[in-house]
Amino acid sequence: MLNKAIVGIILGSDSDLPVFAEAAEVLEQFGIPYDITVGSAHRSPERAMKYASGAVERGIKVLIAGAGGAAHLAGVIAAHTPLPVIGLPVKAKSLDGLDSLLSTVQMPPGIPVATVGINAGKNAGLLAVQILATGNDVLQEKFVAYKTKMAAEIESKGNKLSELGYKKYLEQK
Repeated sequence: MLNKAIVGIILGSDSDLPVFAEAAEVLEQFGIPYDITVGSAHRSPERAMKYASGAVERGIKVLIAGAGGAAHLAGVIAAHTPLPVIGLPVKAKSLDGLDSLLSTVQMPPGIPVATVGINAGKNAGLLAVQILATGNDVLQEKFVAYKTKMAAEIESKGNKLSELGYKKYLEQK
């Protein structure tokens, strides 16, 4: 992004990028500048610590961090910054991502991580938007408009389903 980043995104492996790309796309949709990088809690702990500890100085306001498997990255990031951290657990090869979810959500007292669902990159981005919108009226209005549009789309789908019945509805999908 061209503007100075206010959201930092750090993922444990570049194989997690498709999940984190969803968060980046949401931030782009709302016009929020971000930076994105890779840093592992286990394979490059100094890089992860440096990224987190320098976030305030770089102008970051919210961080999105996550990984698959042991998924300690969000906690490591939270341990090294006063900023809010959104944990994004990634479905790994084993345990369908439950290991990642539990590793991200079960933080010790004093090191909170707001955790979204497994592979829920879009929700991570939306939560970052909501956090930023608490101090930004324009962003708050954009978010309200987003939710209003979403509600209208569901209303339309519900009406169509009621009108057609489920069989015809599914045929048209």
